[in-house]
Amino acid sequence: MKKLLFQLDTDPHAAVFDTVVGFDGGADHVIGHGGCAPDNIRALVDGAIFTRSPKEKKNTALFIGGSDMDAGEKLLDSIQKIFFADFRVSVMLDSNGSNTTAAAAVARLMSSGGISGKKVVILGGTGPVGQRAAIMLAREGADVALCSRNQGRAQTACDAVKNRFGVDVSALGAATNEERAKAVEDAQIVIATGAGGVQLLAKEHWQDNPNIEMLADANATPPLGIEGVDMMDKGAVRNGKIVWGAIGFGALKLALHRACIAKLFDRNDQIFDAEEIFALAKTMS
Repeated sequence: MKKLLFQLDTDPHAAVFDTVVGFDGGADHVIGHGGCAPDNIRALVDGAIFTRSPKEKKNTALFIGGSDMDAGEKLLDSIQKIFFADFRVSVMLDSNGSNTTAAAAVARLMSSGGISGKKVVILGGTGPVGQRAAIMLAREGADVALCSRNQGRAQTACDAVKNRFGVDVSALGAATNEERAKAVEDAQIVIATGAGGVQLLAKEHWQDNPNIEMLADANATPPLGIEGVDMMDKGAVRNGKIVWGAIGFGALKLALHRACIAKLFDRNDQIFDAEEIFALAKTMS
């Protein structure tokens, strides 16, 4: 029985990256569909759930991708509403690689030191990677703040995290380097998850900070989000702080993505979203 992975992308074209990782994760065939939305997904899902016997359904799985996590979440919700009884297949949500990137970053930080009880500031935290990382860190007992240039946008992101995952995180507004330096002043962990090529924290604002213990930067496009971090850093010690760069934890992100794809075919009733993907990441770090 062939393992079929249907790639449902909310963008006009299914992402080549996700297609390649789908094959590398063990799918025999990856079939991509672009432009997927709640109002046009029914026929595709019906085709996936009605074509194989109960024992064989585990060999069909769905992967939700695309550049927009909000659209991906809505698509996942719509797909789950179509499922009933044993007429379902396993589904993974990883729009823009957000879940696997956040899980890999947090798992690597956890492998470097304790998380529980620590104050974490996520710079550029209103995007999907920042929000997903906030969920994972908060579940591990950290005191998490999402930081944005705009206080209102930060609060909107915190509300979204609360509404979907029931997790409380706080909002910080910091528009300038000096304000962001103030925001991380008493943090033990700093993570940058902002847009590529945008510096969020200057090196003089963290290197001599005695409170900061660990940093992670998800940006691999110069200039990096945290000045003084190298994208290749793999738990490097810089100025007495443990540092992870985007490529440094990127190997785990790719391995995690492949592992999740493989696990989709174990059973036909699994949903891989932030918490499930993070649980697997912790076993791999």
